[in-house]
Amino acid sequence: MRILLAEDDPSIAEGICSSLRQGGHAVDHVASGSLADTALRDHEYDLLVLDLGLPQLDGTEVLKRLRSRGAGMPVLVVTARDGLPERIRVLDLGADDYLVKPFALSEFEARVRALLRRASSRGVPELQLGRLRLDLPGHRAWIDETALELTAREFGLLEALALRPDRVTSRAQLIEALCDWDQELTDNGLDIAIHRLRRKLHGSGTGVRTIRGLGYLLEEAEAADGDLE
Repeated sequence: MRILLAEDDPSIAEGICSSLRQGGHAVDHVASGSLADTALRDHEYDLLVLDLGLPQLDGTEVLKRLRSRGAGMPVLVVTARDGLPERIRVLDLGADDYLVKPFALSEFEARVRALLRRASSRGVPELQLGRLRLDLPGHRAWIDETALELTAREFGLLEALALRPDRVTSRAQLIEALCDWDQELTDNGLDIAIHRLRRKLHGSGTGVRTIRGLGYLLEEAEAADGDLE
C-alpha cells in the first residue's frame, strides 16, 4: 500500500515512517499542508495520515479540498487537538479515524490496518483468486494452506495486481505502488520482482501474465506465466 504522511514534527514523522515501512508500505512524507494538497492531486494513495496543525495550509483545509474533489481514500487524523468539538468537526469533514498525540505506535498500526482492510477489500479480510489467498493488512499470502514466503516488495507487487484482477496494470502504476519518494524503483528492479514472484507462484494455477505494450495481469490460469502478443 502507498501512504502519504503529512506531519511537520520531524521526530514524529520519522517514527511513523519507520513503522509503516517496516509494515511493508511505501510512504511519502510532506511537512506542510500545501505540499500535502499537491501530492494528493498528483499521486494516488491508499491512505492519508494527516496532522491538523500543518504550516502553510491547515490539515482541516487539506481534508476539505480532498473530499471536495470526490476522493474516497481513508484519512487517519493524528493531532494534539483533543477537544470533543474538534473531533466531531473533523470527522464530519470526512476523516475516517482520529488519534490524539501522544499515542502508542501499536495502536496507530492497528488503526492503519483496520482502515486499509476496509478500503482495499471492501470489508472482506481476504482476497482470493483460485487457490491464492491474500490477507492485505497482514501482508500474508497462501496457496491453499501453504504460506508464501514473500519479501515486502514481492507482496506489494502481488497486492497491486490482486486489487485489479480484471484489469491490466501498467509498469508505471506498479513502480508507483512499490516505491516512495526516497527510494526509487528502476525498471530492472521491477523486472526482478516480477520474475521472483512468478517463480514463487509457479504451479499454483495463478500467475502474472505480460500483456505486451500495456502491462501485467494477475490471472487464474495454468499458462499464466506466458506472454500475450
